Amino acid sequence: MTFVRDPRDSDEHDWRRLWSGYNSFYKARIPDAVTNFTWRRILDPNSAIFGRLAIFDTAVVGFTVSVLHEGTWTSSPICYLEDLFVDQNYRGRGLGRLLLQDLITLSKTRGWSRLYWHTQMTNPARNLYDKFAPADDFVRYRLMLSEP
Repeated sequence: MTFVRDPRDSDEHDWRRLWSGYNSFYKARIPDAVTNFTWRRILDPNSAIFGRLAIFDTAVVGFTVSVLHEGTWTSSPICYLEDLFVDQNYRGRGLGRLLLQDLITLSKTRGWSRLYWHTQMTNPARNLYDKFAPADDFVRYRLMLSEP
């Protein structure tokens, strides 16, 4: 059985394993303090950051981490999908699609105005992403003001 659900306290070890794989994919080194803080925010119902977990049988095999925020072009909340990852041993089974569809369903049922994300040009997951929405012509600029 495959489904998506909210994370629980007891999922921390599994989420951290996947988080480590995600950061390895992007060649990112996130300090433990930031990872700890991120996990606490994911579990905090008052945080704008929330997570969802993909479950295959009984194993936690994927996740999304999103940020709900306001915008100036709409009066409804906007969902930014910041992180999506599926364990490499479970890829090709529709779990990435399931995680994206889960966010679309949440967006519709909770009245959010849009869902958006970005990724690297060379990310193989773009084959999936392009089935949901076309990439637009925006260019991203990042000014790093402090370390994580």
